[in-house]
Amino acid sequence: MNIHAIRAIYRFEMARWLRTLMQSIASPVLSTSLYFVVFGAAIGSRMGEVEGISYGAFIIPGLVMLSLLSESISNASFGIYMPKWSGTIYELLSAPVSAVEIVAGYVGAAVTKSLLLGLLILATARLFVPYTIAHPLWMAAFLFLTAVTFSLFGFILGVWADNWEKLQIIPLMIVTPLTFLGGSFYSIQMLPPLWQKVALLNPVVYLISGFRWSFYGVADVRVAVSLGMIVLFLALCLAVIVWIFKTGYKIKP
Repeated sequence: MNIHAIRAIYRFEMARWLRTLMQSIASPVLSTSLYFVVFGAAIGSRMGEVEGISYGAFIIPGLVMLSLLSESISNASFGIYMPKWSGTIYELLSAPVSAVEIVAGYVGAAVTKSLLLGLLILATARLFVPYTIAHPLWMAAFLFLTAVTFSLFGFILGVWADNWEKLQIIPLMIVTPLTFLGGSFYSIQMLPPLWQKVALLNPVVYLISGFRWSFYGVADVRVAVSLGMIVLFLALCLAVIVWIFKTGYKIKP
């Protein structure tokens, strides 16, 4: 394992991130804070409890997941797309660096950025809404697994995209709507029976449900199922990345 190569890619990506702190940190934290103000304080104060939890506290896991998914995908996809766009990807591929080391560097940096942002949003939420974490170790596990999984998915997206529009279309048109419809602001138990079954087709439901359980001990689906869905998606992403490097899909002329 070429640790120096992983460290070089990781440090380069982190340095790029630090140069854009306003866009990378300030913007998502400010956006999430507005959700807390509008939904947590203004609307939440006029709503009853959801499964015994105040509405402001209930939406915290969903809002963290909303930011975590979008930032994980964005960080990883942009990180690998830039070398493709500039042509420096060929220098990287011709260097004595394996596929595992390339993925570890780019995905590791994306995971670090996403986790830092997620923890910062949790700290910010404390300023607006009091909340407890019933299972902190499980919370950290769900946070880490989700960041890794969607950073891998973002890496795949960055390889697949061949223009800036494609880089944005999946997060904006698919991932964000699925997150909003995945129980970020409500429990799917509040839906009519038919729509509860339809909602279970949304993979984000399982992520948010498991993450919310780690906070309050309540979930829309069983925790084991939530964990299994994350692991399954993680395995699928790894399989696709292995195929990409074996075939050279969109990374080799």
